[in-house]
Amino acid sequence: MGVHVCEVIKALGHGGSEKLLAERLLATPPTGKRHTVVCTRVPTDELVRRLRAAGTEVVDLTAVPRPLRLLRLVRVVRDLRPDVVNNHSPLTASVLRVASRFWRPRPVLVSTVHNVRYRLPTLLADRATGWLDACTVAVSPQVARAVTSWGSRDLRVRVHGAGVERQRRNALEAETIRKEWDVPESAFLVVHVANLYPKKSHGTVVEAAAEVTGRDPRAVFLLAGTGPLHEQVVRMVARLGSDAVRFLGPVADAARLIAAADLLVLGSSHEGLPVVVMEAFAAGVPVVCTAVGGVPDLVDDGRNGLLVPPGDPHALAGGILAAMRPETHERLRRGARDSGDALDIGRAAEWFDRLYDEISSRARAGSRS
Repeated sequence: MGVHVCEVIKALGHGGSEKLLAERLLATPPTGKRHTVVCTRVPTDELVRRLRAAGTEVVDLTAVPRPLRLLRLVRVVRDLRPDVVNNHSPLTASVLRVASRFWRPRPVLVSTVHNVRYRLPTLLADRATGWLDACTVAVSPQVARAVTSWGSRDLRVRVHGAGVERQRRNALEAETIRKEWDVPESAFLVVHVANLYPKKSHGTVVEAAAEVTGRDPRAVFLLAGTGPLHEQVVRMVARLGSDAVRFLGPVADAARLIAAADLLVLGSSHEGLPVVVMEAFAAGVPVVCTAVGGVPDLVDDGRNGLLVPPGDPHALAGGILAAMRPETHERLRRGARDSGDALDIGRAAEWFDRLYDEISSRARAGSRS
């Protein structure tokens, strides 16, 4: 029987880490391994449906009362008896590291670090138990240098990527997708896809959009996302009173919307490695982003996108307007497509498959010695 890998993540919805995990598993080569995903909640079932349709088992603990979810998580993972557990969330990682010390057989533990910041209690718990991992994977060089990776055992860096083939198919349907959202043929479509949390700085994006649409009538902004700031973002966009800036709310398969754009914009105050940027490059769409977290690891300023400082709507607007110039846009689009060639998530799937073989073999050799 092949290696059984349990991938544990806090939520399985629209977030970047969730999309990275799902896309990697969907691209994993058939090498005889069994993969099970365990998550404590599912805000939307899009990724769950895709994974199950591809034959990956998903255990969803949403129905369990919130105070009991971590206890049930421990029991579920224990009963699955996996050979390898890859934790994608620091809280679940801290709990499972301690609990698994009492299990027989004991799984090999891996952590994949997606972020450059954690809340202090989470950070302390994660760092106090991180020595129990056999290996830690950071999703970008910037994440590997961040406090969230300090003191990790056998730290490795693996940029995941995106479904390049799928995004390029979506790009071929750009005209149809734009019609679905009533985007005029002559418009320069700027897309912003981000969960509605403070770190995504939607206010900065909306202010920049107001400035851009006031200076260039070609610009149309479509904002997509879901989260606790939904009503606040609705009000911000409504105050503009402009049909050129629209908030779409949650969009199923938002990667299609990105592939149909002329430009992706991201105004975050901090990031790990934004999946939306990789999805944009996979489709040959350039970006204008704030230079935070792992963004500069992806965006080569002036080649495949433009970088601006965080928290400055005027600077973000200036970057967007610069990227809208025909000669600049054409250069950035070529650079984005070239960057997409190196971001095929199938390569990351093969890398993780080899990693699981390596650490499983190492654990077996250690148990025999």
